[in-house]
Amino acid sequence: MLIVGCVLGRASAAQLLPATGAAAAGAPDPKLLNTWIAIHSDNTATIFFGFVELGQGNSTALLQIAAEELDLDMGQLKSVPIETGVTPNQGGTVASSSINRGGPQIRAAAAEARFALLALASKRLQTPVDRLTVSKGIVSVEGSAKESVTYGELVGKSPFDVPVTGTAPLKRFAEYKVVGTRIQRRDIPDKVSGKWTFVQHLRLPGMQHGRVVRPRGQGAYGAGARVVSIDQDSIRRIPNVKVVRRGDFVGVTAPVEWDAIRAAQQLKVTWDETPTLAGHAELYDQMRASETIDEVVTENAEVAAALSQAAHVVSQTYRGPYQSHAPFGPNCAVADIAKDSALVMCSSQNVYDARATLATVLGMPIPQVRVQYYEGSGTYGHSCYDDVAQAAAIMSQVIGKPVRVQFMRWDENGWDNYGPAHFAEVRAGVDANGKIVAYEYQAWQHTWSLTETSQQLTGTAARETPGGRSQNLTALNSGSMYDIPNVRRVNHRVPGINGFLKGSYLRSPLDISISFASEQTIDELAYLAGMDPYAFRQRNMSDARWLEVLNAVARAAHWTPARAAGKLSTAKVVTGRGIAVGTHLSSYAAAVAEIEVNKETGQIIAKHMYGALDAGQAVNPGFVENQISGMLIQATSRILKEEVTFTKTRVTSLDWDSYPILRFAEHPEVTPIVVQRLDQPSTGAGEEVLGPAAAAIANAFFDATGVRLRQYPLTPARVQAALRS
Repeated sequence: MLIVGCVLGRASAAQLLPATGAAAAGAPDPKLLNTWIAIHSDNTATIFFGFVELGQGNSTALLQIAAEELDLDMGQLKSVPIETGVTPNQGGTVASSSINRGGPQIRAAAAEARFALLALASKRLQTPVDRLTVSKGIVSVEGSAKESVTYGELVGKSPFDVPVTGTAPLKRFAEYKVVGTRIQRRDIPDKVSGKWTFVQHLRLPGMQHGRVVRPRGQGAYGAGARVVSIDQDSIRRIPNVKVVRRGDFVGVTAPVEWDAIRAAQQLKVTWDETPTLAGHAELYDQMRASETIDEVVTENAEVAAALSQAAHVVSQTYRGPYQSHAPFGPNCAVADIAKDSALVMCSSQNVYDARATLATVLGMPIPQVRVQYYEGSGTYGHSCYDDVAQAAAIMSQVIGKPVRVQFMRWDENGWDNYGPAHFAEVRAGVDANGKIVAYEYQAWQHTWSLTETSQQLTGTAARETPGGRSQNLTALNSGSMYDIPNVRRVNHRVPGINGFLKGSYLRSPLDISISFASEQTIDELAYLAGMDPYAFRQRNMSDARWLEVLNAVARAAHWTPARAAGKLSTAKVVTGRGIAVGTHLSSYAAAVAEIEVNKETGQIIAKHMYGALDAGQAVNPGFVENQISGMLIQATSRILKEEVTFTKTRVTSLDWDSYPILRFAEHPEVTPIVVQRLDQPSTGAGEEVLGPAAAAIANAFFDATGVRLRQYPLTPARVQAALRS
């Protein structure tokens, strides 16, 4: 039997893991069934997985997968909080990976467990396995109500002692009873009632409150924040405050949180103010003029020759800004660092990677560091959750007490790992029959970094992370959904990040920028061909799954054929609609936007957004609908409002006035459509609708005004300038 502690004072790894499991120092062995599943004598089961709950519902959906293969009810299953040494290392909860990558692992382990349990039941009941049935963990002999045994009785207090072979038979999708159904999320009741423990709620005995002290807004990556001098007398009137410094890392701690806040604001630090940035207005010229590492992603024919023969050609440039994660609640972490042990409680999306980096920052062996996951505010990518964890750990190590660090809004917005900026040059041509004959996309963006600011300021060498599909132009979201005979895609990666802001993954990284450019180009071809934009896309597609999401969203929006910008008006407020398709690294998505444009104020209001998504097998369609709804609203915010601004010295968009987001009163009505495919692998449902939704708004603007916008966000100032010109 496995006793699981799920309260704030968690049990140790030794208490949680079966005796044959891995030690807390490492990750449990994924080849052992004990790593994934424990059956208890009361006929319940605990499922261990390494993907964290971010509000997407994966902690419930993964249990649905396990329940299906084990033939257990959802009420018989529970999971444990994510913690190094306790839960398996399944990698980061990124790129829609929970169900896509985690689902098959849980499914295989559950199938292996059922297979092993049936073998035990066959011996106990002296009946061949093919004559046994299972319901709610009760194994019965077919045709006999009396001959039965429970999973709990079969296992007793013993753990599994079998490997995960991957050969155990899986259920056929036609037999599914749990997967594909709308089961309520496990975490919602406690969140609604206020019982849920978020990372911001954590407190430890003897804990001090900490704040980081940095310039208000970062400069270029690598420049850091160089300390010239610190005047500790500037906060001498605030009681019991300690200044923590390690290299250029500066923080303050105090027993009372308000004192820590005041001390961080009042501590006089002289910083090196050397300009390191080109400035917001010069960003794209700087990117375009940089020496780049060029890669031809696709070149399958003669684009130039095909364009010279095309009936109509579009050639345009497009600009996409840096955008901030800007979670509603700034990131927080609690650390308790002793001489030979470290406990860090944080919202990292990869506790094992976080542990390794924390060990480096603290100068401790990895086995001495323990990381526990607690949910924070919605983050949608690589926000400052690892940065704040390192800050708390550094302060705790220096003062020798537990420390809780809460970032302020200017810390979060000013020192974020921003979604990277993007510059594109796109050319495409169409023939007289409305068929796309050539397409070229050239993309500029710079390298990413996963080095946290706290780590960098303490003197640890910066670590850039070039490569990776999400960091570069790929075929997936740049015209690959269309049947185009002549295609050329070129990726221009600016090596290093010197002179630029730190970039990292923000939900559906680069996809809004790429869709904004690519799908406006496709829409412009449809206009020049004199065709309805939906019909034009149909004519140039043959992939059945792309066609199905396109048709599904058009049906939901009651699309009626018409050439775009066919009903231009002199009225003050005009309306438009747009359509687009797109994806991230997998899945198929399409969107329709219905908008209003006030031509006098320049304000765009998204009235209704429709999104269709084919993510393969939707384990819980309700969760996927929630994801689509969230993506439609977030895409509206990012395409209309969000942009990181900066001078030659530092970032200036530090609050909700300088970095506005969509307000509750402004959100559009949303219609999510799930294209269910139980017979297909799950391919991810957390990012794919963002790109087409943003592009659909841009296309709707053209339908309403007859004018194209080539740079987003589509702010009132840009709208007014475009309409005037």
